[in-house]
Amino acid sequence: MFHRNQPGCEAARVAWGRLALAALLLFSFAAQLAAQSDLRYAELGNCQLASGEVILGCRLAYRTHGKLNDDKSNAILFPTWFSGNSEALAQYIGPDKMLDSSKYFVVAVDAFGNGFSSSPSNSQAQPGATFPRFGIRDMVNSQHRLLTEVLAIEHLHAVIGISMGGMQTLQWMVSYPDFMDNAIPIVGSPRLGSYDLLLWSTQLEVIESAYRAHSDPQQARAAAMRLVAAIHELALSTPANVNAKVTPQDLPDYIAKKAAERIERSDPYDWAAQLQAMIDHDVTKDFGGSLEQAAAAVGADVLVIAAEQDHMVTPGPVLEFAEHLSALVVVLAGDCGHIAVGCEIEDVQTEVRNFLSEE
Repeated sequence: MFHRNQPGCEAARVAWGRLALAALLLFSFAAQLAAQSDLRYAELGNCQLASGEVILGCRLAYRTHGKLNDDKSNAILFPTWFSGNSEALAQYIGPDKMLDSSKYFVVAVDAFGNGFSSSPSNSQAQPGATFPRFGIRDMVNSQHRLLTEVLAIEHLHAVIGISMGGMQTLQWMVSYPDFMDNAIPIVGSPRLGSYDLLLWSTQLEVIESAYRAHSDPQQARAAAMRLVAAIHELALSTPANVNAKVTPQDLPDYIAKKAAERIERSDPYDWAAQLQAMIDHDVTKDFGGSLEQAAAAVGADVLVIAAEQDHMVTPGPVLEFAEHLSALVVVLAGDCGHIAVGCEIEDVQTEVRNFLSEE
């Protein structure tokens, strides 16, 4: 017979308790990893685009984190950034991260043109250059269909996005103004500034020029993405940040590595399609070109996070929009530029968590 006050029995009980707890934690962790790695596809049939064109056999890739509560009031939509995918968004999702998956049901969704959702690189019916030209608004409309038709979610606690994900968030705010309680565009823009357009248009011209110059698709891909990688790195951060982390002697190897990554991972047709979507992006199209009128249509509470030294998505337009919205604004002042979210993640995480927790 075991007695609770016997030292040996107590030690055995503690040991078994610890083993049981470890097993439970291991099971929980494995289940969490499995949930995070579970890429799903929503088959949407045909997707009518704002231009009148149609994506045939339209599909959206997505991942979910956390559990949808009984009244479906804890859902958050998290669209991908330019050339990014839903797997990469997982770094911001978790009990101790920017989006608390123990509290929220987070839907991380892949945007058109990223190689997972319908894209020039994976379309059987409309491959490559024949893929229809889509916009940020089309991404948002497809996500609305995912939520309502596939996941049976009619309202969101929030939409949040970084970079091109921030552009999608801003489009959500005017396209479906009553669909979410909160909106958090991070280093995004309601419409691109002239400097932004110069950057993205130059990258687009590089890709088009490479395909005109090379009849072999592999040569064209390599030529295009090698130069695009250098242009992208030039604008992604700031002179101070690049000078601090890369020596002149290491620069050739640094650029070669970035070029190799782009050539391997990025399809030029996908890259160009998302470039074009950002170039065409403007939330004021239905409001006579007025940011003030567009802001008046927004029903959500808004937190705008911008990077003061952003050379890729310059902060002027979103800060002007924030003024019209009377939005809460956080400006990241470090020298990381467009990648400020990664450099200042603790501050960003705190601001987002606090904003989402406010009643």
